[in-house]
Amino acid sequence: MIFVYLLLILIFSFFLIKATDILVINLKNISQRTKVGQYAITTVLLAFATSLPELTVALVAAVNKESNLVLGNIIGSNIANLSLVIGMASLIGGSVVVKGEFLKRDVFYAFLAGSAPMLLLFDKNLSRLDGVILIILYGFYNITILRKRQKELAEARDGKDGGFIHGLIDKFNHKGVKKDLAWIFLGVALLLFSADIIVKSAMAIAQGFNIPVFLIGLFLVSAGTTLPEFAFSLKAIKSHQPKMVFGDLLGSIVANGTFIVGIAAIVSPIRIVAFEKYLLATFAFVVLFGLFYFFIKTKHKLQRWEGALLVFAYLVFVILELLKA
Repeated sequence: MIFVYLLLILIFSFFLIKATDILVINLKNISQRTKVGQYAITTVLLAFATSLPELTVALVAAVNKESNLVLGNIIGSNIANLSLVIGMASLIGGSVVVKGEFLKRDVFYAFLAGSAPMLLLFDKNLSRLDGVILIILYGFYNITILRKRQKELAEARDGKDGGFIHGLIDKFNHKGVKKDLAWIFLGVALLLFSADIIVKSAMAIAQGFNIPVFLIGLFLVSAGTTLPEFAFSLKAIKSHQPKMVFGDLLGSIVANGTFIVGIAAIVSPIRIVAFEKYLLATFAFVVLFGLFYFFIKTKHKLQRWEGALLVFAYLVFVILELLKA
């Protein structure tokens, strides 16, 4: 049965990558037709879509009172995004050039959002009220991204900002945009179905080898749920769309750290059991985020060797966690 699960992972990984082809092409079309911008589109829309596997796992785990699986999956996904996903994508697809002014605020906001559950979990508990706070933070982040884009468009029109939202709705009603949206929904459905099969297969393999629940979430499940981000980032890099790469990366970190954890906490308040493993994972997230920010800030691009270093840092983190198991 282990061989069957491995075969399923390989097959549906192929489908997952094909789904990202559909998403990249049609998101690019929408950003051109609506003038919203690729960064805003991927940060708000696609980042949430590619985080749906994490949301599904978190809800199932919360209903079954598996709080360690929720935390392991979310923290593991964010760590993988900052190191394994962007690192492997830059290694395979080439260096990623940072464009725009998002470094000043958006990266900082993403760090705060990703760290928010860690701060609220200082007392080892995440209550329903904490969950509501996290969801509010998620809403605030997305509103900030869209308002910033609205302001940029208003300034481009010499300050004439009278109907951005209304105009945007009209553009989304365009026949071509509707066709692009239909393809996007198809791509997201294929992506989510593929990711679901991959995650379930990974969990079956982990359970067969009697691996602890926290480590299942931290590594195997998070590796499966971050496959959409990896496949999308790789395709976007090869298509020379760096804004899409960073939009999806930062948006996914925010969605994972706020909305998904918040929903899980509302369904079932979270209490940390494996606190030492959690502290090590938290420390790894902070260090990797700092390393990632340093790389993209110094030269405004992520080079191949820097991507390799991020992947190496992830492997070191895995070894340290397994040594503590």
